Amino acid sequence: MRPSTLDPLFADATQLPGIGPKLAKTLADFIGDKIIDLLWHLPSNLIDRQYRPSLAEVEDGRIATFDVTIIKHEAPRRRNLPYRITCQNDSGFLSLVFFHAKGDWLARALPVGATRMISGRVERFRDNLQIVHPDHMLAAAEFKKLPTIEPVYPLTAGISAKVLMKAVQAALPRIPALDEWQQADWLAKNNWPTWQEALVAAHRPEAREALEPHHPARQRLAYDELLAHQLVLALVRRQRRQMLGRQLAGREFAPAEKLQTAFLDNLPFQLTGSQIEAAADISADMQAPSRMLRLLQGDVGSGKTVVAVLAMLQAVANGAQAAIMAPTEILAQQHGETIGPWLDALGIRWGLITGRNKGKQRQAHLDALANGETQIAIGTHALFQDDIDFKDLGLAVVDEQHRFGVQQRMSLSSKGNGIDVLVMTATPIPRTLTLTAYGDMDVSRMPDKPPGRKPIDTRIFSTDRYPEVVSGLKNVLAEGARIYWVCPLVSENELVDLAAAEDRFKDLQKHYGDAVGLVHGQMKAADKDAVMARFQAGDIRILVATTVIEVGVNVPEATVMIIEHAERFGLAQLHQLRGRVGRGLDKSSCLLIYRGPLGETAKARLQIMRVTEDGFVIAEEDLRLRGAGEVLGTRQSGLPTFRIADLEAHANLLPTVHDDVKLMLHNDPNLQSPRGQALRNLLYLFRRDEAIRYLTSG
Repeated sequence: MRPSTLDPLFADATQLPGIGPKLAKTLADFIGDKIIDLLWHLPSNLIDRQYRPSLAEVEDGRIATFDVTIIKHEAPRRRNLPYRITCQNDSGFLSLVFFHAKGDWLARALPVGATRMISGRVERFRDNLQIVHPDHMLAAAEFKKLPTIEPVYPLTAGISAKVLMKAVQAALPRIPALDEWQQADWLAKNNWPTWQEALVAAHRPEAREALEPHHPARQRLAYDELLAHQLVLALVRRQRRQMLGRQLAGREFAPAEKLQTAFLDNLPFQLTGSQIEAAADISADMQAPSRMLRLLQGDVGSGKTVVAVLAMLQAVANGAQAAIMAPTEILAQQHGETIGPWLDALGIRWGLITGRNKGKQRQAHLDALANGETQIAIGTHALFQDDIDFKDLGLAVVDEQHRFGVQQRMSLSSKGNGIDVLVMTATPIPRTLTLTAYGDMDVSRMPDKPPGRKPIDTRIFSTDRYPEVVSGLKNVLAEGARIYWVCPLVSENELVDLAAAEDRFKDLQKHYGDAVGLVHGQMKAADKDAVMARFQAGDIRILVATTVIEVGVNVPEATVMIIEHAERFGLAQLHQLRGRVGRGLDKSSCLLIYRGPLGETAKARLQIMRVTEDGFVIAEEDLRLRGAGEVLGTRQSGLPTFRIADLEAHANLLPTVHDDVKLMLHNDPNLQSPRGQALRNLLYLFRRDEAIRYLTSG
């Protein structure tokens, strides 16, 4: 139950001046319907009324304030002309300009002979000074009541700047004195104010610097918001583990050194340092009594599959089954082709289960899973359909986490008793977003590339050089190489002038005939598989494709990646596509073809691709260029929206927040201490009170 001390903040916004029932509905849709919602809506700009020059010396374009006398009204002779009022003081003349104005109202507000304080943006028009629609036109006594520096808030249709500012300023005195939830030494170290002081300072900025995310007041509030979010993640995670511990006790899988060593001895390469480290993290999780939920982030070609196999062998060595689930049939089949021979060499029984298994073949697969004959299942989402039963599923590996919803992952983990879950992604995610979106998971990162991988030569070409690129493929084909050619669209769209895969396929066929193939997402799965098989076999030498080939496709003989309209792709997507080449021993190249003129962001994006292959560096640059809201996009889930925290500007706070939460819950797991009680208030303030029910008391 929310403490009564917070009631003033959770009162309806209609209690504030200027917020009636009609405006309250607009406000609720925009930012929320409670007073606390207005307080979390911080200003994005300010009007500084300290600038009070003479009319003779005022700078053009600045907001300025003048003490003037009204000397003349000029009503327009035609409706489309403005209403003008001439004013003066000792230093000169000033015109006030109003469009679609009501003359009788202006006559009452600004009577001739009256003295008024006028404030607004000054501009010169035909050598005359004027202010169009002044912000304020008040008698001196009324003007003194205005803040010298006036905050400007983000707005939506139907809410005026003055009404919103007046309501927020009226809300500030309602902020109650709350016990501090931050540690005193931490506040002192950062020179941060109390929560109340920070909130008031944010809404009453004394200078433009107060709007910056690194201003002490803004940093303090951002830390509070991130702390509330991370605290919820930690409480939810703990609750889930406790609940699963009661209902489905975690499995303790002993190390499988003998089987894993036999597997590693058969590999033609040594593990990288990050593979060894990630495998150790996973093995330790699997030995622990609690269930594993770990995210494995590995850059393109970092060797995540080998690490997953080591984990599956640990489950199998302990008598349990394991499953690895891929987002598409192409990738599931590819896993079968890669992992299958490794498992065969160890005498481990495995099965490939996809939606294409039909009739007796499908039933045979299902029976083998149910009776335990199949020790490792490789498949697609078909693995979690209702009619599929495992005898004893101990480990579920989910490849390309962002292609699956949480519900699908949970469906798979419910197929057994206390299943460990390992989720993998080849999409590098900035550390900031990993902590934020996946804060309820343990995370392992694998930045290393396997030894022997050669750098990919990345070059940038304008579309003007298209004929040169096409003719140059002749030399590449003569060397026996295979080529990807990626386009953003399947077929030409009149509204979007981009190269279409079908059109590019037809054009390349004119030059290279049957050596050219086409694959895209609108094709039937069987047709896609057939084209990919021909490309892998070398019957097709140039594969024209959409981004359907972005993730996981492995053809070591492919050494050239051409991406048309590269300026239209995000950095992460360009990196994923480039990762389809450079998988064999031969030197590979990537051509980024763009249509100019390029904007600054697009230019920077292509240059980053040219100078680095480090996916984690690229991910951080992507965050810097596009901001957190777009980096994960619709393909990633779980990224929260913050009212105050800026994930780029406040990234440095997240590791400390993360450690703060871990230490707090270790020392005071039910938030019963004075600081714990104060943190409960913080959860309410940021509408995270659903986490309160996860505390065993209160």
